[in-house]
Amino acid sequence: MDYAAKARHVVGLEIAELERLRDRIDGTFEGAIRLLVETLAGGHKIIVCGVGKSGTIGRKIAATFNSTGAASVVLNAQDALHGDLGMVVAGDCVMVLSHSGETEEVLNLLPHLKTQGARLLALTGGANSSLAQHCDLVLDASIEREACPLNLAPTSSSTVQLVLGDALAMVLLEARGFEAENFARLHPGGSLGRALLTRVGDIMRKDQRVAVVRLQATVQMGLTAMTQARSGACLVVGDDGLLAGIFTQGDFVRAFQKGGQIGNKPVRDFMTRRPIAISEDRLAVEVLTLLRDHHVDDLPVVDAEGRPTGMVDTQDLSRLRLI
Repeated sequence: MDYAAKARHVVGLEIAELERLRDRIDGTFEGAIRLLVETLAGGHKIIVCGVGKSGTIGRKIAATFNSTGAASVVLNAQDALHGDLGMVVAGDCVMVLSHSGETEEVLNLLPHLKTQGARLLALTGGANSSLAQHCDLVLDASIEREACPLNLAPTSSSTVQLVLGDALAMVLLEARGFEAENFARLHPGGSLGRALLTRVGDIMRKDQRVAVVRLQATVQMGLTAMTQARSGACLVVGDDGLLAGIFTQGDFVRAFQKGGQIGNKPVRDFMTRRPIAISEDRLAVEVLTLLRDHHVDDLPVVDAEGRPTGMVDTQDLSRLRLI
């Protein structure tokens, strides 16, 4: 048996179902987003409910909502009938997941959810199911077949539910104007939280730790400034004090290999002119993006006029556990 070929077949089946999902997203999805926006704007919450594999996917969807600032809780269908229904109040939106739309535990719960004054949103493969008939909005999560060779184990169906939930969460995020700084406040732990909460001014090198030379300086003077600052680069400024370029150890090595003795030559002949720079009030996460996109190790920090105020070194990001 070619196990790799079997695995590719499974992945292909699930991709095909996701392509079908993408092609049928329509105005009903827009209505679902409006419902969720109204729910949260009114100070209410999203309640996610499902049984079995749908319940497992529902917990992941609820976690994604919460991580993007959309208040969400998980309601166990069985426990709801024994007291947990108290978490549901008028104005809440209950998102119900069921592949068939005929899950008994869920159907038994529907009348009580309506009595509580909740709006109902279904993610189901049963467009004409009992669940669909009792909900305010229905998102089509149907599939043609499971990726299971027996067409029994929830595979394609659970993947479609998960991706549809991700689509709701991400579009809702944009609809509510949720920004990176909002995300940071909900994820203060780990390198991502630190990068999103930290400003460039908090991590940059400054004062004696930044090597700065004039345009008229020689390469040797630039190297001396780097040594004194224990830095791998020096900033080059004009007579007006504005940043004109950056000269790095890498620039020196490349120039030396081509021209030999260059110590007495002007540093401006070997510097990078008009380098990428950032202001100290920007988020540290933007530094990570600039360093990665421009393939540089040192990033000048400038004020509003373009005068250097510091520099960020890639090595500092590692020490501060930002990467």
